[in-house]
Amino acid sequence: MSRDDVTVGLSRRRLLGGVAAVGVAATTAGALRVAAPAVGATPIAYAFEGIHQQGILTPSQAHASYVSLDVTAGSKREVVDLFRALTATVRSLTKGGAPADVGITAPPTDSGVLGPEVPTDGLTITTSVGSSLFDDRFGLASRQPGRLRRMEDFPNDSLDRTRCDGDLLLQICAHHQDTALHALREITRATRGGLQVRWRQDGFSSPPRPSGQPRNLMGFHDGTANPKAASQIDELVWTRAGGHEPAWVDGGSYHVVRLIRMLVEFWDRISIHEQENIFGRRRDSGAPLTGTHETDEPDYAADPTGDVIQMDAHIRLANPRSAEAKKQQILRRGYNYDAGTDANGNLDMGLIFTAFNADLEKQFVTIQKRLSDEPLVDYISPFGGGYFFALPGVRDHQDWLGRRLLT
Repeated sequence: MSRDDVTVGLSRRRLLGGVAAVGVAATTAGALRVAAPAVGATPIAYAFEGIHQQGILTPSQAHASYVSLDVTAGSKREVVDLFRALTATVRSLTKGGAPADVGITAPPTDSGVLGPEVPTDGLTITTSVGSSLFDDRFGLASRQPGRLRRMEDFPNDSLDRTRCDGDLLLQICAHHQDTALHALREITRATRGGLQVRWRQDGFSSPPRPSGQPRNLMGFHDGTANPKAASQIDELVWTRAGGHEPAWVDGGSYHVVRLIRMLVEFWDRISIHEQENIFGRRRDSGAPLTGTHETDEPDYAADPTGDVIQMDAHIRLANPRSAEAKKQQILRRGYNYDAGTDANGNLDMGLIFTAFNADLEKQFVTIQKRLSDEPLVDYISPFGGGYFFALPGVRDHQDWLGRRLLT
């Protein structure tokens, strides 16, 4: 079956034709900074095929769209066709090139918002599945990842369940916003009848100012303490089969998304001294309060009673730098969001917290429990997101997303 023949009963459009990618950029573990070339610069393409999906270790692009979807297909066979169609579309979009020409009487195979040639523009589309996909609709219950579940309410959360969870999550990232939006339109067109959008949140990542990791909308660097060594990434990010995990999960990762509103108008009214004590870092440099540079390790041994970095500071609770905590680290890949104003005229902005980890319970959940009732909770309000499992990568041109799960 050719790519253009995949109609799946979900869409009558022919999928985008693909051409050769414009070169593959190397990805460096831990180097999750913004790398957005100017319009007209040489485009960057990331290889679609590989052991792992792109968008996990890939350097963070400037724009992102997080889209949760519910599967509306009626049978497992239709779900298989759905994932085949999704794979064909994502493969074509990430390769770029001229869409298929179907003549002037048929609907065009592309929206045209990126022009006659679809640029690669650093596009990555990471596909993850939620626990609800493993209910009794498609006979997949026995194949559910061992630690995947509905995201629970933690203390101080204000979750809106209409903005939580979903059967499928697409994390669409690109150097420019129109590229991400174009990809979303093409995917929803190709899978119409099989998927329905549940919630969506668009985000952006600021460039380093003046250097180091990007800043969140509270003004502090975000992602400084990410694991960087290849051995750490292998242990902390990728889930392995065995024990509670089914065989198909090798090469995948637990994908956590938390939509966190930042109450910036209240935050902006407190002193810089209090802000820095809450985080445990200096706002200007990102350095821990015991150090000078952003990448300095907090010196808890010299500050055992929290005289410098308070015992309930965010960085101290999130990562106490103990041998046990070292095994609990997560790979963060967050984006800021700006949703305008709420009904009361207050600024609605915050963080799309994103993390990848090998073991949801031992890593993210354990860290989040330590953060309960930290001083920062007075200035944030988590309201949505979910737990998902990022599928293993597509190995070759005959492979497709979710094959080992669904066959």
